[in-house]
Amino acid sequence: MAALTGPAPSAADDCLPVDPPAWVYMLRCADGSLYSGWTNDLARRLHAHNGGSHGARYTRAHGGGTLAYARRCTGKSDAMRREAALKKLPKAEKEALAAAWAVENKITIRPAAPEDAEAVNALYCWYVDHSTATYQYGHPTVEESRADLCLALEKAAFLVAVDGAGKLAGYACAHPWHTREAFSWDAETTVYCDPHRLSLGVGRRLYTAVLEILRAKGYWNAIALVADPNPASAAFHRAMGYTRYGREPRTGYKFGQWLGLDYWVLPLREGTAAPEPVRYALPQKELEAILARANGERR
Repeated sequence: MAALTGPAPSAADDCLPVDPPAWVYMLRCADGSLYSGWTNDLARRLHAHNGGSHGARYTRAHGGGTLAYARRCTGKSDAMRREAALKKLPKAEKEALAAAWAVENKITIRPAAPEDAEAVNALYCWYVDHSTATYQYGHPTVEESRADLCLALEKAAFLVAVDGAGKLAGYACAHPWHTREAFSWDAETTVYCDPHRLSLGVGRRLYTAVLEILRAKGYWNAIALVADPNPASAAFHRAMGYTRYGREPRTGYKFGQWLGLDYWVLPLREGTAAPEPVRYALPQKELEAILARANGERR
């Protein structure tokens, strides 16, 4: 018998708490020295250290820096405590921390496999529980995630980023936008990163590679649906070259609030010529070249 009512609305208490963002970090300055600090916005702080406003006097004097170590903390007080401890370490111990972090956080981007479905499912379910980035209420099963992964691999793209220990750091995928034939050259893109690795550039690397795969396969448009408000995702898509073409206000309800939905579009090709059929399978050499660029390898 069909249900007589739809789902109950998600209440504010359904949103599981998230530790406020706070990081302790070290930068490798241009002269080789290490600078230690803490921040609640790692990406913005790195920009400040490298020519943005409000950078530290030390990094300005020593030529900026690249990230050499980062650890997400449980809040401001934890980050400040860890920063104080970090600054007291001898240089040799700081170098050992940086070396271990570099190995652990060496990110490799590769095509997803059906065996990745469990880790992909766990990461997506974190966003279901903690975020309005997805409007889903309940957890999909691992089997559902595997089917979704396989469909993306067959038709468009599904890439994962794994760290030195093989742990999932994030994933990005693309699916056909709609099933009717006239939409065959449009793909919907999605990216999710491990919340403990946000601001480390994983999402940009994944998305860049997915978009390159879509271009190579013959897609003409990449489309992203972004919850509104979601200023971080909006800024990310704008930086990736997307343009917001439309907004549906008050179109979703989750965690006790009405939310909007923004449509972001990135043209992958110009002009109005008739398109060639999309190539669902790329030659192995083409795919390997894209992944090599994503992983910083020279070919």
